[in-house]
Amino acid sequence: MTDRPRLLAIVGPTASGKSALGIALARRLDGEVVACDSTAVYRGFDIGTDKVPLAAQEGVPHHMVDVVDPHEDYSAARYARDAAAVVRDITARGKLPIVVGGTGLYYRALTRGFFPGPGRDEGLRTRLERVADRRGVDRLHAMLRRVDPASAERIQQRDRKRLIRALEVYYLTGRPLTEHFSDTISPLPEYEVIGFALQIPAEDTAARVATRVDAQFRQGILDEVRGLLAAGVPPTAHPFTGLVYRQVLECLGGERDEAATRELIVRENRRYARRQLIWFRKEPNLRWIQAAGPPRLAEDEVVATMRTT
Repeated sequence: MTDRPRLLAIVGPTASGKSALGIALARRLDGEVVACDSTAVYRGFDIGTDKVPLAAQEGVPHHMVDVVDPHEDYSAARYARDAAAVVRDITARGKLPIVVGGTGLYYRALTRGFFPGPGRDEGLRTRLERVADRRGVDRLHAMLRRVDPASAERIQQRDRKRLIRALEVYYLTGRPLTEHFSDTISPLPEYEVIGFALQIPAEDTAARVATRVDAQFRQGILDEVRGLLAAGVPPTAHPFTGLVYRQVLECLGGERDEAATRELIVRENRRYARRQLIWFRKEPNLRWIQAAGPPRLAEDEVVATMRTT
């Protein structure tokens, strides 16, 4: 055992059961959940991010959800600062902070630090924006894949903002963004991080994702997006670049019908789950849990580790 304050983390790919496990552990270990999701930080983006409804939180406080308006840009560096303050507040109140989510970059920024990078170069950004305008965002992704394949693996192919930033860092420093991570310092250096990553078979992921997508459409994801647009959130807002929301925007814009959109979201979720697995396998000191069995087994494994570590 150690006298250092503790931070428990439950991470892993989409549809692996992180949210339910985080709530169960918070109830058993007197904890509070700190979400680690790059789209759930935005207000109004609820169904597509699978935010846990208040009634399903079982009295467990959830932090780092609905913290910014959709028109704001929210970064991993900002998340690390905000979440670190939340973690320390939870600890000060005698509770256990439990980070739960699947955004690997946010998790790394919080637990290992984040490279702030060089300042913006407006001339370079203008040139990269022009490439995207003329040849498509896919061209930026191809450029990044050549100079920084690790970043290209984790950044979604249509995420224009993050693609430009990764290319900007490379062209200004001569080093891939991922190489700079080793120079970072955790914003929580005094904490002992006890991290668990969940894994389920690929066929289970496929089934769970299909069920989730059906539920999202049944709950009204199309109407949610219509409402956001009607409220003045521009289609260029960053949370609309995320999985589910990007495809729904395209559906509403007439690019494909609802059935094809559902199929596409399922496929993209499965690809995203594979990327998440690749990312978290590179994170040091994570304990992997096979989470396809009864939820209580994973819960007991985490609790036993917490009591003996």
